[in-house]
Amino acid sequence: MYTSIFIEIGLSPNEAKIYETMLGEREISAGEVALRAKIHRRNVYDAVNRLIEKGLVFQIFQKGETLYKPVDPAKLMELVDEKRQKLDGIMPRLEAIYKSQPQHEAAFIYKGVEGFKNYLRDILSVNEEVCFIGAKGAWFDPRLQPFLSRFLADAKRQKIKYRHLFDYEVRNHIPHVLKSINRPYKFLPKKYSTPSMVDVFGDHVVSFTGAGLAQINDDITIFVIISRPMAESYKTWFQFMWDACPTIK
Repeated sequence: MYTSIFIEIGLSPNEAKIYETMLGEREISAGEVALRAKIHRRNVYDAVNRLIEKGLVFQIFQKGETLYKPVDPAKLMELVDEKRQKLDGIMPRLEAIYKSQPQHEAAFIYKGVEGFKNYLRDILSVNEEVCFIGAKGAWFDPRLQPFLSRFLADAKRQKIKYRHLFDYEVRNHIPHVLKSINRPYKFLPKKYSTPSMVDVFGDHVVSFTGAGLAQINDDITIFVIISRPMAESYKTWFQFMWDACPTIK
């Protein structure tokens, strides 16, 4: 049930299966673990030893038999936090290395929910005002939590500003999105709503297919163009549309 999540946070497949098997038992032998987890006994010993090293399992010596017991699952959060702290410690240097490379014009594609997260990371990296054309509140797709909460906190700390030109339907169908963002924002006329949207920030022009009101498709496609001249042109067109749309009172 939880094996896939354990794997995502760094356990091997065998470690994940064994830890989940142990959680339902007060004490359990290696043989019983092998039987219930359907893992060869020799592999069970290897994986259990690694779990012991990680502090997730401990041994109990009882009447000539070695039993195993899992620690409180809160230890998993400690392991994740420790990894994050290590990464935070080297992040400034990693960012410096990445940004030291000259940025040339480029075009590439992100796909899916994870690709959408990459686009949000780009906003933080560029750290300039973001202009949205045909905005739909796609950020608020439930699958983007809790990533979105961290992103919004980071963007606020970096004082990134937004200007949204929303599709007309956002006003009535997802008003909670409007309450979650700061003004200024405006609405495009109803007849100009489209299934696509464009975001412009810094030297990035990002267009999307597969976004809806407060949701994104599993296979959303995100086209990214990095070009300062092109981005400046889009900002000029955005300003024309912004000036033409009525101010929200």
